[in-house]
Amino acid sequence: MTAQLTTRLRTLRLSGMIDALPARVAQAEAAPLAPLDFLELLVEDELSRRADRLIARRLQQAGITTVKTLADFDWRFNPKIPKAQVIELASARFIHSHGGVLLIGPPGVGKSHIATAIAVGAIHAGHRVVVRSAFDLVSDFAQADATGTRRELVRQLTQVDLLVLEDFGMKKLGATAAEDLLEVFVRRHETASTLITTNRPTQDWGVFLGDVPAATAILDRFLAHATILQMIGKSYRLRLRSSTTPDE
Repeated sequence: MTAQLTTRLRTLRLSGMIDALPARVAQAEAAPLAPLDFLELLVEDELSRRADRLIARRLQQAGITTVKTLADFDWRFNPKIPKAQVIELASARFIHSHGGVLLIGPPGVGKSHIATAIAVGAIHAGHRVVVRSAFDLVSDFAQADATGTRRELVRQLTQVDLLVLEDFGMKKLGATAAEDLLEVFVRRHETASTLITTNRPTQDWGVFLGDVPAATAILDRFLAHATILQMIGKSYRLRLRSSTTPDE
C-alpha cells in the first residue's frame, strides 16, 4: 500500500479500509478474488469499523464505563432470577412500546449487572441511553441548581430512549429533586422507557424522595407500563469476598 493511497483513504476518512487493506491484499493474492469481491470485503471492513466506533461513542455518551453482558452473568449462583424475562428485556423490544423495568432486590444479587446488560443491548439496537446512579443524580441536581442549568438537565434525562436509574433510594436526594424527577417521569410517560434498580420497596419512595405526593405521582406513571422483576438470591460480592479471604 503506497503512502499516496493511504493519504487519499485518510482524506476520505476510510480508516477501516486503511487498516484492513494489507490483509485483504494478501488474501486476494493467496486466493484470487474478483475485483468486485475484493471491493465488497473492503467496504464491509469499513462499515464494521464505523459500527464499532458508533457503539463505543454511544456507550461513552450513556455513561457506561464497564461493559457487561448476559453472557458474563452467573445464572447458576442465583437460579431464582427470571432468566427468560431478563433475556427478553436485553433484546430492547420493550423500548418500542415505551415500557418500564423495575429490578428490585437486596444488594449484590446482580441488579446492576443486568441493568447494564439491558442498556448495552439497547445501544446495540440503536437506542440512545443514559445511565445514572442515585449518587450521580445528587451531584447532577446540585450542579444544575448552582449553575442554573436545571432545564438542560431535565431535557437530557427526558429525551433519551432509555433512562437507567441505579441504586434508587440509596441516597436521599436534594430538597427539589422530587419535583425534578416528577417532571422527568411526566415527560417520559408513554414516550420513552425507564429502568430502575433499587433495594427499597416502593412504599418507601416517598421517604427518600422527601415528597410523598411526588413519589406517588412518579410511581403511578412508572408502574403503569413496567415489568417488575423481584431479584431473589445471595450476594455475589460476599461470595467474592469469602473466596479471596485467606485461610486462617
